[in-house]
Amino acid sequence: MDINNSVALVTGANRGLGRAAFTQRLLERGASKVYATARRPETVDLPGVEVLPLDIADPASVRAAAEAAPDVSLLINNAGIQTGTDLVTGSLDAVRHELETNVFGHLGMIRELAPALARNGGGAIVNVLSAMSWFGGKGANAYHLTKAAAWAMTNGVRLELAEQGTLVTAVHLGLADTDMAAGWPVAKIAPSDLADAALDGVEGGSAEVLADQWSRDVKSRLPLAPEEFNAAMDRALATLTAA
Repeated sequence: MDINNSVALVTGANRGLGRAAFTQRLLERGASKVYATARRPETVDLPGVEVLPLDIADPASVRAAAEAAPDVSLLINNAGIQTGTDLVTGSLDAVRHELETNVFGHLGMIRELAPALARNGGGAIVNVLSAMSWFGGKGANAYHLTKAAAWAMTNGVRLELAEQGTLVTAVHLGLADTDMAAGWPVAKIAPSDLADAALDGVEGGSAEVLADQWSRDVKSRLPLAPEEFNAAMDRALATLTAA
């Protein structure tokens, strides 16, 4: 599909990748309308967008947003959280909260907007995932769980929506230069570069976008045995944090 003249809906558009990347670049690349959504809509400060309230963990809020945007042809599932929770010793409520937001929230958006996408020619869905779809780490294993589940969900809905002509693109990245990653003194992809990689992938009909070298390196290790994969990741992380 062509980004120019598309009608896009971006979740989590008030900060991070949603604001600094996707919403801005969609406007710059000629989208005819951008629905910018956030739990606190008053915090969306970009001109030229149509602001909608949206809490993706609340099914009623998701349904209301879908009803308010019947002309959508491009869904950007960007909103997400990271609680820094481990699976065995961490709060189970926090794990559930991440799952409700990062997996079921995205799936809820897809379920509610799929009929509109079909009516509007098929369109496309972008699910913003992570290189952590494929590896975990202490203090981030709940996040790893949600991104791995979201990757599987993305692959599943891609098959289910193919018949109606909807492209489903998974976007993986390491770290982007946003507030969430401010404490990591490592190389990060610029938000605008991440958005362009994702939108170029949509225009090219790509099912998957590996937006940076980190995500490409991690995925290339997946054929390794678990012990070899974990050892390779330990070495890569040690090199990354020492740089």
